[in-house]
Amino acid sequence: MDFAQINEKIKEQSIAVNALRSEIGKVIVGQSDMIDALIMGLIGEGHILLEGVPGLAKTTAVKAFADSTDLEFKRIQFTPDLLPADIIGNRIYNVNQGNFEVKKGVVFSNVILADEINRAPAKVQSALLEAMQERQVTIGESTFDLPDPFIVLATQNPLEQEGTYPLPEAQVDRFMFKVLIDYPTREEELQIIERFEKNQFSQDLSKIVKPSDIKQWQEIVRSIYTDERIRKYVTAIVFETRYPKENTIKQLIDVGASPRASLYLILTGKIRAFMDGRNFVTPEDIKEVAYPVLRHRIIPSFEAEAEKITTDRIISELLNRVEVP
Repeated sequence: MDFAQINEKIKEQSIAVNALRSEIGKVIVGQSDMIDALIMGLIGEGHILLEGVPGLAKTTAVKAFADSTDLEFKRIQFTPDLLPADIIGNRIYNVNQGNFEVKKGVVFSNVILADEINRAPAKVQSALLEAMQERQVTIGESTFDLPDPFIVLATQNPLEQEGTYPLPEAQVDRFMFKVLIDYPTREEELQIIERFEKNQFSQDLSKIVKPSDIKQWQEIVRSIYTDERIRKYVTAIVFETRYPKENTIKQLIDVGASPRASLYLILTGKIRAFMDGRNFVTPEDIKEVAYPVLRHRIIPSFEAEAEKITTDRIISELLNRVEVP
């Protein structure tokens, strides 16, 4: 496929992407970064961790996103008494037939909402590890493939610590993005009040996207051009998280980003270019996706936490120090 064909495909499909944005926007006011992150996760088949205080429409956004696509959606409410079998399924003895049958769990869906994922203990959280990475589930002696596409959209509350269990680092690294949800603006909050008074939040959404559309988007994304200088820029950013040249930055980072960060920076840079209607990746694409890709892969030092220096501030300092091609 040459550049002219790719450009034509991008123009055609950008209409559908914008239609999906608009459909979700019928329920969600503002939060454009969160909506774009969900769409990027769908295209890249990458899992998304949404973090924000209660009441910022995290769960509503995921539900609206699922309702706007022709994909099977299941919601798992994580609680301290949840068991791994509640998620992946179990083998159940059939008395009439005298054998064990496999009963598949809720994870066998296209879009999984893991609501308040940090409220379940580690053994339950780890039940998602195989599903998130290998896109398969082992029940007893049998292994089952998960539906295609398959993405996990998890939410967590950063404030309430009582009765919560921090996610294992191995699981956190499996999320493509960590998206921080902020409060709406004054104008957006006025719109929320108006929609609430008119009961506009309960409307049914149209199925804008089919699985075949997603496959087409993925094919286009694979065709988007990434220059050698962009690849070197990505590795320079990631290596700066591991071996910072400046002592001031070195003191703020305990552990740098894994190789998954480099892969996701390239992939999401391509998706960002596609969503902006371009067939090539720019340094600005990489800068834009750097925050959600890196913020959960950099472990800040004790000094950074003591001085209340956020991971986003560290990423900002890193990006300022890496030469832009």
